[in-house]
Amino acid sequence: MRLDKFLSNNGFGSRKEVKLLIKKKRVSINGSFNVKSDDYINPLEDKIIVDNIEVNYQKDYYFLLNKPKGYISATEDNFQKTVLDLLPDYSYLNLFPVGRLDKDTTGVLLITTDGQLAHRLLSPKYHVEKIYIATVDKPLKKSLIEEFKKGIIMDGDLTLPAGLEIIDEFTARVILHQGKYHQVKRTFEHFGYKVLVLHREKFSFLTINGLKEGEFRSLSEEEINKLKKL
Repeated sequence: MRLDKFLSNNGFGSRKEVKLLIKKKRVSINGSFNVKSDDYINPLEDKIIVDNIEVNYQKDYYFLLNKPKGYISATEDNFQKTVLDLLPDYSYLNLFPVGRLDKDTTGVLLITTDGQLAHRLLSPKYHVEKIYIATVDKPLKKSLIEEFKKGIIMDGDLTLPAGLEIIDEFTARVILHQGKYHQVKRTFEHFGYKVLVLHREKFSFLTINGLKEGEFRSLSEEEINKLKKL
């Protein structure tokens, strides 16, 4: 990771402000003040000091990604692009996506190093809400609203009640409180529909918040604490 990006991510100001700190010889790497903004560092190994204060390595990282089509929700793959390819500056971290969005599904995806939180958020015990916008291949029947509430047998179990809001003839909002494999698509298929487009607009309280497809941002301290209290 570039030095200026590392310092900016750790609260030392904008890239421009960080460059000024470096120019004034207020930043050192492993004891040397002969550093440049575009020097590459390994935050796990290099000792970075600003104004005689060591910049501590952050234990866990939390990112909100607006996942685009064409990327699989995995940590690595020999043949396909993964969502982690969209965060190249953080390749030194053991990041992973919380749950999975299909390759052709877009929208909110939480990426973190915090395994304990991820396990909690994905556990059916906590019923974390996930909201999707689905476009299907034929007109939606109003009777589906009640059918989604009843649940269907999937992988040998009855799914939890799901919410369905019909937006227009071919588009619906689906509210889930669990995350079975391909659950939205498989539920619609059960009733004879094919999902053509699927977008996750919300994961608990997290939304895209103006992020373009492929863009990501760090979660705020407030958001992280809120997730941990779910």
